[in-house]
Amino acid sequence: MSWSLRRAGTLLLALLFCGVTQAATVGAPQIALVTFGPGRIYWERFGHDAIIVHEPAAGESIVYNYGVFDFEQKNFLLNFARGRMQYQLIAEPLDADLSMYASEGRSVTVQVLNLNPAQARWLATFLAWNAQPENARYRYDYFLNNCSTKVRDALNQALGGALARQLRRRLADRTYRFDVVWLISPDFWLAIGMDMALGPKGDRPLNLWQESFVPMALSGALRGVVVRDAHGDVRPLVGDEQVVLPGRLSAAPADPPELGLPFLISGLGLAVLLLWLARRESKLRAASFALLAGAWWLICGLSGFVLIGLWLLTGHWAAWWNENLLLLDPLCLILPLLWWSAPRIARYLLTFIAIAALISPVIRMMPGLYQGNLPFIALATPIHLSLALLSWRQRLAAGSVEQGITHRQNGGAPFESLSGTRGGPMHR
Repeated sequence: MSWSLRRAGTLLLALLFCGVTQAATVGAPQIALVTFGPGRIYWERFGHDAIIVHEPAAGESIVYNYGVFDFEQKNFLLNFARGRMQYQLIAEPLDADLSMYASEGRSVTVQVLNLNPAQARWLATFLAWNAQPENARYRYDYFLNNCSTKVRDALNQALGGALARQLRRRLADRTYRFDVVWLISPDFWLAIGMDMALGPKGDRPLNLWQESFVPMALSGALRGVVVRDAHGDVRPLVGDEQVVLPGRLSAAPADPPELGLPFLISGLGLAVLLLWLARRESKLRAASFALLAGAWWLICGLSGFVLIGLWLLTGHWAAWWNENLLLLDPLCLILPLLWWSAPRIARYLLTFIAIAALISPVIRMMPGLYQGNLPFIALATPIHLSLALLSWRQRLAAGSVEQGITHRQNGGAPFESLSGTRGGPMHR
């Protein structure tokens, strides 16, 4: 263990021994919340937390960690895709847990909690029971039942429901979408994918109880919670707070990336490019149009299948009823074939897709249907409209050619009036 890590451990133990809580005076365990900052890997971007139980009599500190999963678990990837993950609680010595997070360069913040002796003893007993192999596993839900909400729920039980009562009264001024896209944004394309996958349920307003699925949000929320001690006196839940390790990684950005204007410019630019390439003045332009339009339809179609799969085949409830299906239609996958082999069917399908894209901003304004997908509307709508316009222009051009051929076969000029001939009006 490095000098800095030994120093961090010494500071942490000093906090637990300093007598901040009354529990220490009667030999009951001391309780602390430890919050680890975001890491480098995508599943570490949201931070982590755990409960420390220090037993003064034994002189040991145990970390109870609800965030453990196993890549070797049977059908791990399938369960992950279906939203049926199994996580578990483990108990390990403080030094071992602290060493791992310190080696990853993540920040470590400790909040010593003012639990009375009975509350502290109940929580220590509950966690020891919960960490037993037969009790340790639980069904993971990213928003409702994750490593942070399990910590929150355990603390709430120890406090007799006081935590829930106080946090549910305070609005977070954020949504699931905001927190997810914000914290994952260092992985830009993953952030876009998660933003696209979240449906209307990702945009409902949250209170602090709900937002505590983010460990840093739970840590911040606890600072405003008050409890009553054994004598009935009111005091803050957090007795002391220290940043034990500052961390070596870059902090998360202040806000999620603003995608509206960049997506609108990209959508308009691609639409104009498709219209220009479709003039087919050269084989290169025709090939470029086919490549670009085909790639767009492939992206839309595959994305649409993913959204349908998340809705109908998985437990990822935050992705259900996703209005991005109005923009990312799985039928787009057959458009490359229809464009050249069945242009009439392609024309009607493109028109249907364009109309769906046009009504998507109207639907999101209806009560209960709001979805924060305006950047995707701004990107997809101009492209869908341009392709529908091209299909109808192609139809008009084909009709003009057919009309010209018919008139020539009848000995007339292409745009000759059907009511007469070159020589003038007909007379009986």
